[in-house]
Amino acid sequence: MKKLGNMLKQAQELQAKMTEMQQQLEALEIEGVSGGGMVRVTLSGKGELKGVKIDPELVKPDDVEMLEDLLVAAHADAKKRLEDKMAEEMQKLTGGLNLPPGMQMPF
Repeated sequence: MKKLGNMLKQAQELQAKMTEMQQQLEALEIEGVSGGGMVRVTLSGKGELKGVKIDPELVKPDDVEMLEDLLVAAHADAKKRLEDKMAEEMQKLTGGLNLPPGMQMPF
Protein backbone atom coordinates (compact mmCIF):
# COMPACT_ATOMS: atom_id res chain seq x y z
CA MET A 1 0.00 0.00 0.00
CA LYS A 2 2.93 2.32 0.69
CA LYS A 3 4.15 1.86 -2.89
CA LEU A 4 0.76 2.90 -4.24
CA GLY A 5 0.81 6.02 -2.06
CA ASN A 6 4.27 6.94 -3.37
CA MET A 7 3.16 6.39 -6.96
CA LEU A 8 0.13 8.62 -6.45
CA LYS A 9 2.28 11.30 -4.89
CA GLN A 10 4.72 11.14 -7.81
CA ALA A 11 1.83 11.34 -10.28
CA GLN A 12 0.48 14.44 -8.51
CA GLU A 13 3.92 16.07 -8.55
CA LEU A 14 4.29 15.28 -12.24
CA GLN A 15 0.86 16.76 -12.96
CA ALA A 16 1.78 19.95 -11.09
CA LYS A 17 5.05 20.22 -13.02
CA MET A 18 3.21 19.64 -16.29
CA THR A 19 0.71 22.39 -15.51
CA GLU A 20 3.56 24.77 -14.73
CA MET A 21 5.40 23.78 -17.91
CA GLN A 22 2.26 24.32 -20.02
CA GLN A 23 1.84 27.81 -18.56
CA GLN A 24 5.46 28.63 -19.37
CA LEU A 25 5.13 27.28 -22.91
CA GLU A 26 1.95 29.27 -23.50
CA ALA A 27 3.87 32.44 -22.65
CA LEU A 28 6.54 31.63 -25.25
CA GLU A 29 6.76 33.26 -28.63
CA ILE A 30 8.50 31.29 -31.37
CA GLU A 31 9.66 32.81 -34.64
CA GLY A 32 9.80 31.00 -37.97
CA VAL A 33 11.62 32.36 -41.01
CA SER A 34 11.79 31.81 -44.73
CA GLY A 35 13.32 33.49 -47.74
CA GLY A 36 16.63 33.94 -45.97
CA GLY A 37 14.95 35.88 -43.17
CA MET A 38 12.91 38.11 -45.44
CA VAL A 39 9.66 36.67 -44.04
CA ARG A 40 9.20 36.14 -40.31
CA VAL A 41 6.20 34.68 -38.52
CA THR A 42 5.71 34.68 -34.75
CA LEU A 43 3.53 32.08 -33.00
CA SER A 44 2.45 31.96 -29.38
CA GLY A 45 3.07 28.85 -27.32
CA LYS A 46 -0.52 27.90 -28.11
CA GLY A 47 0.21 28.07 -31.82
CA GLU A 48 -1.68 31.32 -32.39
CA LEU A 49 -0.31 33.64 -35.06
CA LYS A 50 0.98 36.72 -33.25
CA GLY A 51 2.82 38.59 -35.97
CA VAL A 52 4.16 38.69 -39.50
CA LYS A 53 7.11 40.71 -40.78
CA ILE A 54 7.82 40.99 -44.48
CA ASP A 55 10.85 42.66 -46.02
CA PRO A 56 9.47 45.48 -48.22
CA GLU A 57 11.61 44.24 -51.13
CA LEU A 58 9.34 41.18 -51.37
CA VAL A 59 6.17 43.18 -51.87
CA LYS A 60 5.80 43.10 -55.63
CA PRO A 61 2.31 43.06 -57.12
CA ASP A 62 3.42 40.83 -60.00
CA ASP A 63 4.83 38.12 -57.68
CA VAL A 64 2.22 37.65 -54.96
CA GLU A 65 2.42 33.86 -55.26
CA MET A 66 6.05 33.79 -54.08
CA LEU A 67 5.17 35.92 -51.07
CA GLU A 68 2.28 33.60 -50.22
CA ASP A 69 4.60 30.57 -50.44
CA LEU A 70 7.15 32.26 -48.19
CA LEU A 71 4.46 33.03 -45.60
CA VAL A 72 3.36 29.39 -45.57
CA ALA A 73 6.98 28.25 -45.25
CA ALA A 74 7.68 30.66 -42.37
CA HIS A 75 4.55 29.47 -40.56
CA ALA A 76 5.60 25.83 -41.03
CA ASP A 77 9.06 26.68 -39.68
CA ALA A 78 7.61 28.39 -36.60
CA LYS A 79 5.22 25.49 -35.97
CA LYS A 80 8.07 22.96 -36.20
CA ARG A 81 10.20 25.00 -33.80
CA LEU A 82 7.28 25.22 -31.36
CA GLU A 83 6.68 21.46 -31.53
CA ASP A 84 10.40 20.79 -31.02
CA LYS A 85 10.47 23.11 -27.98
CA MET A 86 7.42 21.41 -26.48
CA ALA A 87 8.97 17.96 -27.04
CA GLU A 88 12.23 19.15 -25.47
CA GLU A 89 10.45 20.49 -22.40
CA MET A 90 8.37 17.31 -22.07
CA GLN A 91 11.56 15.24 -22.26
CA LYS A 92 13.04 17.29 -19.42
CA LEU A 93 9.87 16.90 -17.38
CA THR A 94 9.52 13.15 -17.80
CA GLY A 95 13.22 12.58 -17.20
CA GLY A 96 13.60 10.47 -20.30
CA LEU A 97 10.62 8.29 -19.46
CA ASN A 98 9.99 6.21 -22.56
CA LEU A 99 6.29 6.33 -23.32
CA PRO A 100 4.71 3.80 -25.65
CA PRO A 101 4.34 4.96 -29.27
CA GLY A 102 1.33 7.23 -29.71
CA MET A 103 1.01 7.90 -26.00
CA GLN A 104 1.54 11.54 -25.22
CA MET A 105 1.48 13.56 -22.05
CA PRO A 106 -0.59 15.13 -20.72
CA PHE A 107 -2.95 12.22 -20.98
